[in-house]
Amino acid sequence: MLTLDWMFFAIAGPAVVFAGVSKGGFGSGAAFASASVLALVLEPGLALGVMLPLLMLIDAATLRPYWRKWDNKDAVLLILGGLPGVALGALLYKVAEPDVFRVLIGAISVGFVVWQLANANGLVRRAQHVLPVWAGVLAGAVAGFTSFVSHAGGPPAAVYLLSKARTKTDYQATTVLVFWVINIAKFIPYAFLGMFTLQTGMANLALAPFALAGAWLGVRAHHIVPERLFFALTYVLLSITGAKLIWDGLT
Repeated sequence: MLTLDWMFFAIAGPAVVFAGVSKGGFGSGAAFASASVLALVLEPGLALGVMLPLLMLIDAATLRPYWRKWDNKDAVLLILGGLPGVALGALLYKVAEPDVFRVLIGAISVGFVVWQLANANGLVRRAQHVLPVWAGVLAGAVAGFTSFVSHAGGPPAAVYLLSKARTKTDYQATTVLVFWVINIAKFIPYAFLGMFTLQTGMANLALAPFALAGAWLGVRAHHIVPERLFFALTYVLLSITGAKLIWDGLT
């Protein structure tokens, strides 16, 4: 049951703004923290259903500022893999229990933080050579799958995109285009699975200003805010919410 009370907006409002900032300025890698936060107070499927239209609104708001600044080849490869990944996510969602997705969202959250910390401390290294075409398709498939089940497609796509020398804006623009297409592809199976209701629609209308404000802030922050500071805060949020979701799913 989704109750649009002050507690819901106190949690959902900042979470949606955070998603807009992340998707609008920092490659959407941390946007799935919003779904993790909402899943603390909502059934996971309902949290995903509330977030998708808002993510699509953010996509539409950020597409124009980055128009044609993306890498066409990489975008196509990720999309070609992402669409089958979305289909696989839809098939799995029909047979899995809600606790499975709590654990999955939590594991992705914590795993992303561990991977980033390990990379920062030199324990792992990103690819030193440009990855082949099949790697782009594979990364897209993983991104499509994780995007469907937890809106967490950013990290898999980042692994592929960051293997190449590119500007920050080129990287950002490519993620905007890729997830604009993937999120559109997710809409129909989400609707078929009953993840949209009158209540989620009302929540979307109420939260739309938060999404647009976050997108506006993200586009501007893209040029002025150090990514290190932004993601330091992200890692703290992901660690706390991810651990809590894993605990809830296993107990």
